[in-house]
Amino acid sequence: MMDFSFLLFQMLSTGTGTEGGLFDFNATLPLMALQFVALTVALNFIFYKPVINVLDERDEYIRNSLTTASASLVKADELTKQYEYQLAESRKKAQDIIKVAQEESQEIVAVKIKEAQLDAEKLVSEAYNQLSIQKESALRTLETQVDALSDMIKLKLLNN
Repeated sequence: MMDFSFLLFQMLSTGTGTEGGLFDFNATLPLMALQFVALTVALNFIFYKPVINVLDERDEYIRNSLTTASASLVKADELTKQYEYQLAESRKKAQDIIKVAQEESQEIVAVKIKEAQLDAEKLVSEAYNQLSIQKESALRTLETQVDALSDMIKLKLLNN
């Protein structure tokens, strides 16, 4: 890069600094254009390309991260649906098992109630039979006692 103070000093010392003014086309104009182009190329290689590379890498990383996140989200949604379906199936099976267990327990209760009714009827019939036997034995003893009493009454009446 050039020192501008050197150019300014040269222009003042030669005395030609006032001739052309702003539009003086001497060797400085192409030199300035070359300096501008060189500076632009240098800045492009030194600063802009690395910054652009970093930004491109960052964009690619973000794009890859978003793609991975989207794929993970889709996979999570699929797993959620699958687990919800399995959960619904498990609940349905559990309801079926509960229903079958209730039906079996109702059948067992019905059988036990019938057995208890039969046992109760059996006990009632046995009690009735025993009462009948006791009634008949009581009637026989009463008949014998009535016969004995009537015989006693006859004897007493006949003896009088």
